[in-house]
Amino acid sequence: MKHIQKGFTLIELMIVVAIIGILAAVAIPAYQDYIAKAQATEAFTLIGGMKTPLAEAIAADATTGCTAPLGAVTAGKYLAGIVFTGGGAADCVMTGTYAAAGVNSKVTSRTVAYTYSSTAGTWTCGSNLGAEIRPKSC
Repeated sequence: MKHIQKGFTLIELMIVVAIIGILAAVAIPAYQDYIAKAQATEAFTLIGGMKTPLAEAIAADATTGCTAPLGAVTAGKYLAGIVFTGGGAADCVMTGTYAAAGVNSKVTSRTVAYTYSSTAGTWTCGSNLGAEIRPKSC
């Protein structure tokens, strides 16, 4: 009498579980970096949208302080807020600080700062984010 095998053996199931475990061990850290990059881009997007209006305002009136453009969004889901300092004779600095909770640990309480030099008419970027998360333009 022939015995027909139905289902999987225990060894086959253990091999599948081991393969899934190895794939998860590689994928989870890569996924965490992806999440951190996605959260980090929020500050660069919000601050980047304010660079042109702010530079135009400073160019039109050199005594203009460094303040948020009218209707500008200065906080987000992962960004706690943007602080404006300087202006007039000093360089304008926009500093965005990430939230202390609810964000990836590689982004928590880190900062992004854009500095406008009115003499050169250029923006420079600085951040204490890790190089693997920070955009290449900064």
